[in-house]
Amino acid sequence: MNIMDNNQSGNLRALEGIKILDLSRVLAGPFCTMLLADMGAEVIKVEIPDKGDDSRSFPPFKKGQGTYFINFNRNKKSIVLNLKKSSDLNKFLEIIKSMDVLVENFRPGTMEKMGLGYERIKSVNNQLIYASISGFGHYGPYKDKPGYDIIGQAMGGIMSITGWPDGPPTRTGTAIADILAALFCTIGILSALQARTLYGKGQKIDVALVDSVVSAIGTILQIYMVEKRIPKRSGNKYDFIAPYEAFMAKDGWFVLGVGNDNIWKKFCGAISRKDLIDDERYNTNVERVKHNKELAEIIGSWSAKFTVKEIITTLETNGIPAAPINNLEQIVNDPHIAIAREMIQKIIHPIAGEVKITGNPIKMSETNPQIYESSPLLGEHTDYV
Repeated sequence: MNIMDNNQSGNLRALEGIKILDLSRVLAGPFCTMLLADMGAEVIKVEIPDKGDDSRSFPPFKKGQGTYFINFNRNKKSIVLNLKKSSDLNKFLEIIKSMDVLVENFRPGTMEKMGLGYERIKSVNNQLIYASISGFGHYGPYKDKPGYDIIGQAMGGIMSITGWPDGPPTRTGTAIADILAALFCTIGILSALQARTLYGKGQKIDVALVDSVVSAIGTILQIYMVEKRIPKRSGNKYDFIAPYEAFMAKDGWFVLGVGNDNIWKKFCGAISRKDLIDDERYNTNVERVKHNKELAEIIGSWSAKFTVKEIITTLETNGIPAAPINNLEQIVNDPHIAIAREMIQKIIHPIAGEVKITGNPIKMSETNPQIYESSPLLGEHTDYV
């Protein structure tokens, strides 16, 4: 579907009238403001002259345009300001008077050095929501440390629990620290907008990459906090449920999620192993977790005899959660994910032409997020603003 047609649907926009000044770069901040722009907020991206957001130069490219940038900066305007110049700084302070939200992801102290710290901005617009994303947050002994996604993953603990028991700590396949921080910042902004409606005050939001990752691994942290045991990396296994991992079929991989004892009984019937239902090693989830190694061998011996398609058909017919492990080509061409759920969409960029991007996963009956405009050219809206 061409998203340029989406704007004709007549959908109301949830954040219509909300104005956001976006000083953020690369991913965490832009992902946050992308979500808000999709919901109808007017997002004005402030970029440095000549170069702009660093991610404009990130691959892959189409006709010289970075599609990384195009994906995460749709629905936004771009203005160019050199905030080291007093004239441009004054323009910024004038613009901020009419804004509802400011988003930035500089290292703590940088905005203050530019004369744009929270107290200064608050004196200009006390209704403003000032949202900051950083590696370690704006207070605490680590606040001055630089932070990228990989730092957030490392210090937040997720790398220590990702990978195989005999392998090294492993970064997740996507920039999960940045994305989690973006989501938490988005929630904070929406909450602050509601709080302003209730109490008539703006406020500062402080989101850290490390905090965001720690929040996301809360279930694993409970193991240490309760049992004083540091769990080993477990590959595709899960410490709380079994069987709940990836298995090899005759022609590829699939995942199986037996989330409770009722599903376990169905699974045993589906693979013609009803004898396992009453086996004391496997008849409850607690016991299955304890004996997961032996259980995985039983399931692996069964799955090796069939194709992924045969296995998924058998398990789904019996109401058992299972799925193939999609590669990127399969996702982009999947009739449910790409088409029905519109998670792969198209925009028309003024230079790159047609570009496929990811859709918005939030689906709303009355104010559905819309992707109605391509990412801006550098400084495209400077005169407009």
